Amino acid sequence: MGALEVREGFTELYGAEPEGVWAAPGRVNLIGEHTDYNDGFVMPFALPHVTTAVVASRDDGVLRLHSADVPGAPVELRVDDLAPESDRNWTGYPAGVVWALREAGHEVTGADVHLASTVPTGAGLSSSAALEVVVALALNDLYALGLKGWQLARLCQRAENVYVGAPTGIMDQTASACCESGHALFLDTRDLSQRQIPFDLAAEGLRLLVVDTRVQHAHSGGEYGRRRAGCEKGAALLGVDALRDIPYGGLDAALADLAGEEEVARLVRHVVTENGRAERVVTLLESGDIRSIGPILTEGHASLRDDFRVSCPELDLVVDTALASGALGARMTGGGFGGSAIVLAESSDVPALTKAIEQSFRDAGHGTPRVFEAVPSAGARRLA
Repeated sequence: MGALEVREGFTELYGAEPEGVWAAPGRVNLIGEHTDYNDGFVMPFALPHVTTAVVASRDDGVLRLHSADVPGAPVELRVDDLAPESDRNWTGYPAGVVWALREAGHEVTGADVHLASTVPTGAGLSSSAALEVVVALALNDLYALGLKGWQLARLCQRAENVYVGAPTGIMDQTASACCESGHALFLDTRDLSQRQIPFDLAAEGLRLLVVDTRVQHAHSGGEYGRRRAGCEKGAALLGVDALRDIPYGGLDAALADLAGEEEVARLVRHVVTENGRAERVVTLLESGDIRSIGPILTEGHASLRDDFRVSCPELDLVVDTALASGALGARMTGGGFGGSAIVLAESSDVPALTKAIEQSFRDAGHGTPRVFEAVPSAGARRLA
């Protein structure tokens, strides 16, 4: 659904003209998985798939929310009544943003919001972050709050952590708010320093495919939270503020100190080695050697599968089939337990790779995966 159609939908719903139209993208994470809540390094880039919001401000304390993707009338809430974990529906994400802004002292007195999204849900592509960020950006503009992208990302993370109750890190919201077209975002999640790294696949005759397995996941479920708690336990046992503080060269000593804590040790090993992989990818991309990142992506999948244990048979099948069919590298992306994988390949190999992956799913009795090209795209912005 285009921005014009969403705008027309707003007028039909609310009987008035909106004050503007905004968009925020989903994201793919190139490398750096489950490192963001450990103060580590991540490298996402924005997708062309976006959540669009058409919004008008209100001064009567009423928040009305509607999505073109969810049947039904607008949901009406009062901003004074918003409270953490009071809403387990999709409306918890935009309502949580309003709550977080008000908790931070920003005078937001209500809004009419109409939304539509092309970001696949449950695919590990940050549909929830896109929803949060587009609402935050709209309210930032309408109420002249003067917040920068990274500040909006922080507030959106708080909305998801506290209001929704999902213990996610800062990567998804920052990617949606701050990515630039044609670049990957190298983000230090400790201090939120950013470097935009050129990532022009087409110029090198390469493509990055996203394979959505259509296996659904939910970050607010217990497995994700258990991994995060395990990482925090590892940091406490090792006497550091976060696993980011364990250097790659100190990994063996750290693992020796965790003797008898096998599960925690596996989590620690993944986070430390994944931070190292993120730094290696940056070095290669800055030197213009995109092809050489392929094996690093594959290493990352093995670590997520074997140490962090967040993969699933469908994700493993994508990676194994892609590599057997000539891909330069492949790995799961996102929180895991389903969702999507990415595949780095020569452009000329893409048709055969796609066919092989689809055939492997049929042979295994799985549903048909969704395969599309990931093109590094612009972050959140105002459209009208």
